[in-house]
Amino acid sequence: MENKRLLSIDIFRGLTVILMTIVNNPGDWGHIYAPLEHAEWHGYTLTDLVFPSFLFIVGISTVLSKPSEDQLWKICKRALRIFLLGLSLSFFSKIKAGDFTLVVRLLAMALATVAFLGDYPLRRQFWVAVGAFGLMIGLCFSGMEDFEHVRIPGVLQRIAVVYLLVGLLHAYTSVRVQMGVFIGSLVGYWALMNFVDVPGIGVANLEVNKNLAAWLDNYLLEGHLWATSKTWDPEGILSTLPAVATGLAGLFAGRYLQGSPKGGSPEGMSPEGGSPEGGSPKASVLFAFGALALVGGTIWGWYFPINKALWTSSYVLVAAGWDLLLLGVLQATVHSAIIADRFWKPVLIFGMNPMLVFFFSGIIPRVLGMIKIGDEGLTSWIYSRGIEPLFAEKINASLAGALIYVLIWAVILFFFDARKRYYKV
Repeated sequence: MENKRLLSIDIFRGLTVILMTIVNNPGDWGHIYAPLEHAEWHGYTLTDLVFPSFLFIVGISTVLSKPSEDQLWKICKRALRIFLLGLSLSFFSKIKAGDFTLVVRLLAMALATVAFLGDYPLRRQFWVAVGAFGLMIGLCFSGMEDFEHVRIPGVLQRIAVVYLLVGLLHAYTSVRVQMGVFIGSLVGYWALMNFVDVPGIGVANLEVNKNLAAWLDNYLLEGHLWATSKTWDPEGILSTLPAVATGLAGLFAGRYLQGSPKGGSPEGMSPEGGSPEGGSPKASVLFAFGALALVGGTIWGWYFPINKALWTSSYVLVAAGWDLLLLGVLQATVHSAIIADRFWKPVLIFGMNPMLVFFFSGIIPRVLGMIKIGDEGLTSWIYSRGIEPLFAEKINASLAGALIYVLIWAVILFFFDARKRYYKV
């Protein structure tokens, strides 16, 4: 495990990746337990806490990364590569080549894997990413029919933008400036969404498709938005402002955890399992700030509703509160590298290779869906004949399908872990 890496962070990341894999891959999208679905609009479910947890972890990881002379190059390179992995997923279903479509799509994704996950000299990675970014964005606005509706925003794309801004703030500004950006983004977004009139619509509002964020998305990225809505995007432009605050919340937590060489890092742990001095106080502080954020976000939500799609300021605080509480639990209970490896290994393997799971979890279902058995895609065929008949309730069969997919990934990740193969952007 890398020097100065907190085991609790790898476990946190692993839990988040596992939950993401479950909610993104039900056996049947028509039968899902309520906590594994997004809230329809205002409010939140367990599923709505997945994405902000990734951004929270981005902030923590930014603190843990080692500074270097090439820091600016590394930040920009990594942000570009993450963005391009997400954009590659958007391009996948738009690539058409007649009878050879599947082969060409697989070749394109293989090229993306080598280009954006491959390990080669830093500056070459950067310039390859710059060139690929120019090519992909150029295709989006080229007027070519196949690419005129490629979705440009997305989950990985937002992670990339947040990482870029949080990384630059961490590298080149003071804590006071960072705190100012955190507060300013939350308050500024609240003011914009509640007091700025929406052009062509009327007074400020938080309604679906009629709010300021939706207007800006459609104005700047018309035709390149979420396919479900077509006129706005849950990972849109304006709502990225408070998403940066989510990343900064993780940055503050990471800086606090790194403040002492003890309290959770492998070097500060007792190899036999004893709790290092300072671990419990850190957990207590995380609990306290988590509770404050949760209460503060809930109260703010009475006036600025908690909403994942809009990434409201109240949602930022609530999500950060839950993240801090979970991190506190892990800090209080994970006292030994030996114990972590023994009891948390199935989770750790997901936390050590998150980008591999994220990227290929987006590709594999698409590929299997293109392989037809009769009128059904391979995934649907396997589910309808091999999983669904085993359960009396369709909702349980659907959950079982998701869990089986997680188990398949666990086998893959154990294979890579045994060979110490960890893929990073």
